[in-house]
Amino acid sequence: MVRVVMNLAFGQGRTVIKFTQTLTAHLRTLALIALTGLTIATLGGAKSHAQSADETPQTLVLFGDSLMAGYGLSHEDGFAPKLQAALKDAGYDVQVVNSSVSGDTTAAGLARLDWALVDKPDAVLLELGANDALRGIEPSQTRENLAQIIENLRAKDVKVLLAGMMAPPNMGKTYGAEFNSIYSDLSGRYQIDLYPFFLDGVAAEPDLNQDDGMHPNADGVEVIVKRILPDVIDLLNGDAS
Repeated sequence: MVRVVMNLAFGQGRTVIKFTQTLTAHLRTLALIALTGLTIATLGGAKSHAQSADETPQTLVLFGDSLMAGYGLSHEDGFAPKLQAALKDAGYDVQVVNSSVSGDTTAAGLARLDWALVDKPDAVLLELGANDALRGIEPSQTRENLAQIIENLRAKDVKVLLAGMMAPPNMGKTYGAEFNSIYSDLSGRYQIDLYPFFLDGVAAEPDLNQDDGMHPNADGVEVIVKRILPDVIDLLNGDAS
């Protein structure tokens, strides 16, 4: 009788052990499945993040004259590299292409516009007209040239930020009034954003200009970049008017 009970108890023990081993195996399988799913989800999230980080950056073309070309400055002190660095610091991955040419008038800019758009930019910072004023070109012609440039850019769905210029005082009040009104008029006409004066905070400041008194030095470029940066960011974000 005792032997039977002992055998029965031993048999139950073996059953319990077998059941426990089976349950443990199932739990391990479920844990492995859950871990695999978590790993896949994590890798998927990482892949998604990588794709987002690898998105093609916007291209911003600087289309102007010597003021943006970096006249008289080392490359690293020019407007283009300093603007790109400021954009990067602000969290914007932007390819800044400097298509500015020293001495350019609005007519020269219009003539080479197609060449400057080879990179198919998303946006253009347009800064032309200073040399028109220095040469006494009729403001009506400057206005028409800039209008054609803007129309061509708009036709290609390129966002535009227009940087204004001011005629030098020695051109007289009549010329100055007609010239200085060009940029605000075009901004309103084409509903594009306007940075009223590219040299704001720098013009007529000896410490911020080169010896010629017209072109910004490295410190002057820093001032221009700092002041115009919010407008450039609005342009890239599509917030320009």
